[in-house]
Amino acid sequence: MKNHIPPILGVFAVMALSNAIVPVLPAFGEGAALQGIIFSAYFFGALVTVFPAGVASDRIGSRLLIRTGLAITVLSGFVILVSASPLILILARVVEGVGAGLLIASAMSLLNADPDHTRLSGFFMASLNAGLLAGLAGAGWIVSVLGEPRSGLALFTIISGVAFLLSLFMRQAAEQRIALPTEVPRYLSQYKWLWYSAIVVLGTTGAATSLYPEFGGHEPLATGLFIASMNLATMIAVLLVSHIRLEPIITIRIAAIGIAGSVIICLLTPIGFPLLGAFAGVVIISQLAFLAETGAPQGAMMGLYNTATYGGLFLLPFLTGFVAEFSSFFLAFIVPAIFAVTVAFTIGRCQCRVAAR
Repeated sequence: MKNHIPPILGVFAVMALSNAIVPVLPAFGEGAALQGIIFSAYFFGALVTVFPAGVASDRIGSRLLIRTGLAITVLSGFVILVSASPLILILARVVEGVGAGLLIASAMSLLNADPDHTRLSGFFMASLNAGLLAGLAGAGWIVSVLGEPRSGLALFTIISGVAFLLSLFMRQAAEQRIALPTEVPRYLSQYKWLWYSAIVVLGTTGAATSLYPEFGGHEPLATGLFIASMNLATMIAVLLVSHIRLEPIITIRIAAIGIAGSVIICLLTPIGFPLLGAFAGVVIISQLAFLAETGAPQGAMMGLYNTATYGGLFLLPFLTGFVAEFSSFFLAFIVPAIFAVTVAFTIGRCQCRVAAR
């Protein structure tokens, strides 16, 4: 448990801190452009970090990288709390993303290499989504009570510090097989349709999140609750599915169709958000279960997986934003639904299968 609690608590704090700035973005910069840069700077830092962090965790162990990621998170959170300069805030958000990338890739490598990987991955992904939910809804509530825009950020920075202190008591995990540089292209090719599914599934959740505030036309509180319901549904789904033995490829195929339908439902009613979150949670656990049983070094695999997910979170919202701007919101929601359907048709083409038990 000494090795499991720090990354699970840490990912809650890191995700909450990353989202806690959303309800109070106007307090950090004027104009949608500057606010968008401050928000997205975090994802850039995470995107460029997760793959090298995953490979490094195979070579030097996850413990040091988890500690480093949490330490960077605490420091960047402190800078955000005390700085008023937009440039420093943007740089701090990039550094915050680097810390998150180090933590997430190395923690997933550690947990996915454990014999009890499916259950531990369920706890980890549930904690991650609970953090996103707490950052979005909890920070807004804290700010409304205390009246200080940085109060939510301060709370989650403190929790990150607690996770860092707990990480000092982690033991070095057993050595894992190291991925050779020549193996990485093979993993990219051999599991390309799994990486594609990760890009599409997480990208679809990001696209729906970015499109709905303007499309829905609701009050900010209602919009936040609708989107938060997606994270809550994902959290519940990963906890439930992680205790069930399912065949990953078939499960991903069925859930991808559910994701496509859920995005279209979002056009009609916000009920689509919890449905989308639940199906996404099913896919995520199935993807992690598949990768854990390939026998490949989990650091490299988690690095590639997280690169795909962050790539999707960047690419699909970017694409659908342009579609909504120059065409229609209807088409902007249809585009990720079409991508999700393609996952159902392509995931079965993965060259490897989970070993029979």
